[in-house]
Amino acid sequence: MQEPSFWEDTYLAQEISQKSKGIKDRIDRFNLVVSKIEDLEVLALLSEEEDDDSSVEEIKSELKDLAHDTDRFRIEILLSGKYDINNAILTLHTGAGGSDAQDWTEMLYRMYSRWCEKKGYNVEVLDYQPSDEAGIKAVTLKITGEFAYGYLKAEKGVHRLVRISPFNANGKRQTSFASCEVLPELTESQDIDIRPDDLRIDTFRSGGAGGQHVNKTESAIRITHIPTGIVVQCQNERSQHSNKQTAMKMLMAKLLDLKERAHKDRIEDLTGDLKDNGWGSQIRSYVFHPYNLVKDHRTNTEMGNVDAVMDGDIDIFIEEYLRKSNK
Repeated sequence: MQEPSFWEDTYLAQEISQKSKGIKDRIDRFNLVVSKIEDLEVLALLSEEEDDDSSVEEIKSELKDLAHDTDRFRIEILLSGKYDINNAILTLHTGAGGSDAQDWTEMLYRMYSRWCEKKGYNVEVLDYQPSDEAGIKAVTLKITGEFAYGYLKAEKGVHRLVRISPFNANGKRQTSFASCEVLPELTESQDIDIRPDDLRIDTFRSGGAGGQHVNKTESAIRITHIPTGIVVQCQNERSQHSNKQTAMKMLMAKLLDLKERAHKDRIEDLTGDLKDNGWGSQIRSYVFHPYNLVKDHRTNTEMGNVDAVMDGDIDIFIEEYLRKSNK
């Protein structure tokens, strides 16, 4: 039996340390909630003994804060999946709807960026495909932060927009679509084996917002997994080597997702027959006209403040999905 290498031992130690920290953080938050409950019980008891009505408002405020903290902790407990603690790779693709759909894809890009900002997550653009007219065709983001995948897996599926089209001269209502794919970024110990013969690796010139490096060197990488037809690409780094490493991480995450959905034990058993079912599952509608409403079709959760949702206020949908999917 082959002995583990130094690097394997190091990666394993790092993963154990990360998991240990996560468990400790949860225990600390649990103890904090218990401490708040005990303090509130003492405050309520003193208020009753001294017949002090002035403490009522303070108790109500503390109860409200406690309910919020307890609910947030309960949501975190639901994030117990194998990859929930991992970073996330989120990809948005334009669907049906022409220029409106491309604009809608860019709107979702902004919505998720704002949500990440509020959560304190770091967002890195791995691939960006602008449209010829308005909006974007596709964008891939790496979202770094504890439980990024655990939260964002709730967003996987098709997002539907209904509004008066700014691209229609007659001011008609337009329905457009964009899909959201969410995968965990695998750690070194979670990596899967891929046969080199199954890969086709192409290089191309980077595109983007501009700069001296853009379109000067073929640093961008596109990798095709031949048996399944899965294609990934990365062009955010100046180094071709760095782009290849990132693209391989994206490919491994996609293959792992496909393997688990196909209930296969080995990557070699996969074929291209099992298609991504994301486009067949419309999860949420965002209606700007003739009324304002965002509705999640899986949980029936609704929110009338569309502007707040588009500004990243989507926790209500994510948390309700986590509650219902763990019942």
